[in-house]
Formats: sequence, structure tokens, C-alpha cells
Amino acid sequence: MPKMKSHTGMGKRVKVTGRGKIVAQQAGLRHNLEKKPSTQTRRLTGTVELAKADVKRIKKLLGR
Repeated sequence: MPKMKSHTGMGKRVKVTGRGKIVAQQAGLRHNLEKKPSTQTRRLTGTVELAKADVKRIKKLLGR
């Protein structure tokens, strides 16, 4: 039986913390920034813990 390969694209998008939580950048900071309020762009900076509904699927893609 061949080894399971981890999804390299997902590995570039998320990071697993020491305790096993999955964190990622928030969406909405790539383009059309001039029309978004500065308060919104400031709020979207930094990484956040992902939703519980997504964690199972992402861990499977990462091979964990």
C-alpha cells in the first residue's frame, strides 16, 4: 500500500500550532483594498484559528 501524500497546497496555506490548532490568514486582503475601510483591513491582519467545521477536513489533507 503506498504512503498517503499530504496536500502541499494546504500545507502552504495553514500552520499547525504546538497544541494542534490550525491557524491561517483571514480572507479579503488581496485586492480592492482602496474601497474597503481602513478599520476592516486592520481587523483582517494577522492569523486566526480556523472554524471547527473545517478542521477535520484540513487535518485529513495534511495527513494528521
